[in-house]
Amino acid sequence: MARPPTVSALETHLGYWLRIVSNQVSQSFSRKVAEAGVSVAEWVILRELHDGDVAPSLLAAKTGLTRGGITKIADKLTAKSFVTRTQDDEDLRYQALALTAKGRALVPKLAALADRNDAEFFGHLSVAERKTIEKIMRDIVRRHGLTSVPVE
Repeated sequence: MARPPTVSALETHLGYWLRIVSNQVSQSFSRKVAEAGVSVAEWVILRELHDGDVAPSLLAAKTGLTRGGITKIADKLTAKSFVTRTQDDEDLRYQALALTAKGRALVPKLAALADRNDAEFFGHLSVAERKTIEKIMRDIVRRHGLTSVPVE
């Protein structure tokens, strides 16, 4: 009688452990920014705009979101008075998104939440351990050509 194939346990997969950590880190951060009135996707766009006005098409390319996704997020941020849309006087087709004063004031607060979330999960690691993990993760991202920004 043939033996059934060996089936590996969940815990033997590195992806299993990465998923546990990733889910908890992400969910914790999502709760924190939700208390500040934004989603993680909105935080990502706000942070990108903190460095200067950006066309929605460039935001889509940089984040891996669709232009439609950027439009939906921009609509929400505009309704919350965190973002404005501007048009070029010479090229009316060109549109850029920019932070309002309210949005610009919020970004450092959200960044502090991100920093605190990282400290809660990874603060017990030494600087060398954190750098090693980051190096390994960056290598995996590079090798697999991963480009989209995590927004959920």
